[in-house]
Amino acid sequence: MSVFLSIDENLRAAMKLFGNATGSGEIQELDGAVAMFSGLDYGVFNIALMTRPVTGDLETRLAAIARFFRERTLRWSVWMCEDMLDPASRRRERQTLANFGMRAISNPPGMIAERLLPPARPLPAIECVPVSDAKTRKAFAELTSTSFDIPYMVANAVYSRPEAWSGDYQGFVGLVDGKVVAIAAMVAASGVIGVYSLATLPMYRRQGYGEAVLRAAAARTSERTGLSRFCLQSTEAGYNLYKTMGFRDSTRYVVYLTR
Repeated sequence: MSVFLSIDENLRAAMKLFGNATGSGEIQELDGAVAMFSGLDYGVFNIALMTRPVTGDLETRLAAIARFFRERTLRWSVWMCEDMLDPASRRRERQTLANFGMRAISNPPGMIAERLLPPARPLPAIECVPVSDAKTRKAFAELTSTSFDIPYMVANAVYSRPEAWSGDYQGFVGLVDGKVVAIAAMVAASGVIGVYSLATLPMYRRQGYGEAVLRAAAARTSERTGLSRFCLQSTEAGYNLYKTMGFRDSTRYVVYLTR
């Protein structure tokens, strides 16, 4: 399987969290796409992705996605892996999405690491604990809200419910002296471990705590699954860290959101 397909399939497995988490969402397989409705009026948690390469039928797929969401919400988003598009569709991509009322909000690279390189600096001690009860679910929701500028009521509706953690999405919290200072999530799918939701409390940033919890969570997931290959979609802030850990650019996404 092509590397970008493994990355994209892992992302789809991760995003199903939003269709399952709140108890009022829905996941719908469409022809060549999948749509995940969170049950919330929050566009970045109502997500669609392509499920096979586009060969001249991007408008048709987007029309089916738009019909699905129109019956449920006016706010939704599309994660477009550029390697999933044929050359003609890629040239027209932004205009085509604009015709559906979508605007580009970010361009995260999809990255892959055959294995994680050793740390480039000493890392602080951190206790890595799986998300497994109401306390750790609440902590994950609170740090997600703080770090990603998501309204707390929205983050709480998704991450504080047990349903969010019953699938492939496995969360971890990092504690220092009993205080949650960092979080990460791992998704083992398509022969690779996806890294998601890596975040650190503002006062603990640039001290190595994010990397420490990522490595601890990665080690636990590798031991459980036997996988050593990792993927992620990088933020601008995390890009240099991921490069030092052994990740390299493999594909690129454009995230579109309804206007």
